[in-house]
Amino acid sequence: MPVSPPATLRKAVTDEYHGVKVNDEYRWLENAAAPDVQSWVASQNRYTRSLLDGISAREQILSRLRTLYVGTSPDYYSLRFRRGVFFALKWQPPKNQAFLVSFDSLQDQASERVIVDPNALDTSASMSIDFYVPSLNGRLAAVCLSKGGSEDGTVHVYEVDTGRELEDRVPRANYPTAGGSVAWNADASGFYYTRYPKPGERPDEDLHFFQQVYFHRIGVDTSEDKYVIGEEFPRIAETVLQTTGDGKYMLATVANGDGGEFAHYLMDDRGGWTKVTEFSDKATRAALGTDGCLYLLSRNGSPRGRILKVPLSNPKMGSARPIVEHAGGSIESFVLTKNRLYVTEVDGGPSRLLAYDLDGRPQGKVPIEDVSVVDEVVKADVDTILYRNESFVTPPAWHAYDPSTGKAVRTRLAVVSPADYRDCEVAREYAKSKDGTIVPLSVIRRRGTKLDGKNPVLLGGYGGYGLSSAPYFQVRRIVWLEKGGVVAVANVRGGGEYGEEWHKAGMLTKKQNVFDDFIACAEHLIRRGYTTPERLAIEGGSNGGILMAASFTQRPELFRAVVSHVGIYDMLRVELDPNGAFNVTEFGTVKQPDQFRAMFAYSPYHRVVSGVPYPAVLMAVGENDGRVNPLQSRKMVARLQAASSSGRPILLRTSSASGHGFGTALDEMITLGADVFAFLFDQVGLV
Repeated sequence: MPVSPPATLRKAVTDEYHGVKVNDEYRWLENAAAPDVQSWVASQNRYTRSLLDGISAREQILSRLRTLYVGTSPDYYSLRFRRGVFFALKWQPPKNQAFLVSFDSLQDQASERVIVDPNALDTSASMSIDFYVPSLNGRLAAVCLSKGGSEDGTVHVYEVDTGRELEDRVPRANYPTAGGSVAWNADASGFYYTRYPKPGERPDEDLHFFQQVYFHRIGVDTSEDKYVIGEEFPRIAETVLQTTGDGKYMLATVANGDGGEFAHYLMDDRGGWTKVTEFSDKATRAALGTDGCLYLLSRNGSPRGRILKVPLSNPKMGSARPIVEHAGGSIESFVLTKNRLYVTEVDGGPSRLLAYDLDGRPQGKVPIEDVSVVDEVVKADVDTILYRNESFVTPPAWHAYDPSTGKAVRTRLAVVSPADYRDCEVAREYAKSKDGTIVPLSVIRRRGTKLDGKNPVLLGGYGGYGLSSAPYFQVRRIVWLEKGGVVAVANVRGGGEYGEEWHKAGMLTKKQNVFDDFIACAEHLIRRGYTTPERLAIEGGSNGGILMAASFTQRPELFRAVVSHVGIYDMLRVELDPNGAFNVTEFGTVKQPDQFRAMFAYSPYHRVVSGVPYPAVLMAVGENDGRVNPLQSRKMVARLQAASSSGRPILLRTSSASGHGFGTALDEMITLGADVFAFLFDQVGLV
């Protein structure tokens, strides 16, 4: 087996941006279909396997992870309620993929029925459910299926009672660029759906853009589907559809790429459309009430959010009136029942759940765990809600809350895990960033952990798209803690932990703040006595991959080991990929001089310097990733292998059975987890 990385050919290419010449010696690695690139990936995988498989602790870690995952009870998520019937996606190890179920009672498991199980449809574990939508009468379910983690989905239709699949199959309904959505009409005779252009309708380079809305009638060939709306939407539109419970009104929420701009369009019961909000109105969420009103979450003049109420009879922003102002945190989402408005706020990372009446009068707090997240809230019946609550140390559980009693009841939809966190605690700490900004972080540790600088610490973060790094339960994290390690999660800027101002302070030309925050958190952990640079590891993925790579290229002496999943590293080329174009509103574009300068200044690929002793690095990618092109990791690994003088391994792990992470089979998830922890254990000295 290889004992050193394979040699990588250099072919110099020079680009010029606004008078700045930029060299790229590994451009040839961008072409995934080229035989020499495929050969290079195979040789890198052999090299990676030769090192990871040679770590003595790996088999023990693999066995422990399998025991933990397989021993975990079913997890229910994406819960829906339709006329007395509950629907959910059910993840039940050792099955590789989640499957769709319905049940008549939250407490009676005997009422549960399987509607569609991808594990039975495809024994290779490749097929997964992208999303599903039950009809308003609860009789049919539209289920989007894709393979290999590609998220390139086709909508199928199933009878709920029998699980029988109808002949209707609607292709090009989902893709990683803009996702996909479905909304049923009143009598379940058809549904509205998002559709990407068919080949021939637009040039090939536009086939994953220009998402529009069509209507499909059950039993009719898809060639007869009717265009509804979307010609005026931007090229990088991302559209989500919803209807009122009676199907009379439909709302289309249209995002302008990934930067946080939204417009809203309302269709009335006669099929007429009204544009309710513009991108400039800063209304980020909307929901249709049963009281003849549209509710909007606005950040216009209130970066932490206020909720507005607009009559459907006059759906114009001039008719909107504010009813709820944020209660100290940042409003993240809301759910409507007949007489209640339930609002989820985030405050630095953790959540709280508040109740109001429909005129915005406070009705109290809904009880949740300390330092936890409310990641789903669903209307169950009249004013009762179901909410999914979890923390770093408590598995997810669904609770039923009845406002008439003010009490929450834990349902049977609660995960029981062999990962035992009872001797662990969560500390909220605060670091000071380069510009003086106070940055929160959560530290998960065993009780009695000594601050003697000897603890292996695994630090993670994200910092993008206004998404918060919430306190979520992770089964595999216990493997690190059991060996005496400490886990930390940084709530850096770019996320939504403190509202839109926190997000904007870490996007476009201000992205460097995200890396400064993360580095400050790492220095805080060292200064507090948790660890030293020799025992500090970091892990992140996707936008968190940029965070990992920018941090270790700017401060290589601060970290011993880095794991980066499906990350972006060449900021000057990313917008050339389909999903990269959607990211322009978040990251910026090389076409704008100021944005180019900002991206070039932190672009990890371009910040690698020959002869620098870089940390050990493991980069993991899936061949079927439509969100971040695997070429990003190929080029970054090649550059690091040629540049680093530390002698520590620089590894590329490419999976042929996965994509960005969605739809990854359980077996692959466990194997990847074993590789990650074997690598980290070996580097920081855990045994």
